[in-house]
Amino acid sequence: MLRHNIDTLTDEELVTRYKQSGDKQLVGELYKRYTGFVFAVCLKHLRSRAQSEDAVMQVFEKLFVDLKKHSVQNFKSWLYTVAKNHCLHLIRNRKKDFVLPDDNRGEQIMEFAANMYHDSDGILEQHLARLELEIPRLSEEQRICIELFYLKKKSYTEVASITGYTLGQVKSYIQNGKRNLKISLTGNE
Repeated sequence: MLRHNIDTLTDEELVTRYKQSGDKQLVGELYKRYTGFVFAVCLKHLRSRAQSEDAVMQVFEKLFVDLKKHSVQNFKSWLYTVAKNHCLHLIRNRKKDFVLPDDNRGEQIMEFAANMYHDSDGILEQHLARLELEIPRLSEEQRICIELFYLKKKSYTEVASITGYTLGQVKSYIQNGKRNLKISLTGNE
């Protein structure tokens, strides 16, 4: 195949030729055509620019395998479904990270404010000291939402009202902030 004519092929022709030859440059052409489209789909679902950028790369990496396994009639609509399902999978996995463990014993660092007062042997102070060091390292949006929600005991709605973020953004910033704190805290042990 002449590589300089690759941009004149239809999406379906690119897919068919990729299935036959395994030439990754054909998927590269699809990447050029649909990067913005997949990014928009991911951003709609993930509501995070950084996570959406990562998701775009993951979706296109999956195409090398998926295009060989599936019969694709309309590439754009098939790609939309692949991207959407990938994002939903990421969201489901984030929900599993609901509690922030401090160590292998499974103790909670933060989730419910009531749990923070049931500590008699100094562990709470250690948790709070570590959190105090890690919270400023979050993005500004995550830090503000975490502080308002957990430390100032504001509701999601109140945090949204104070910050001007949408309710969905507030929930996302809190969830992502908790995940980032978990990563920071478990990585420092």
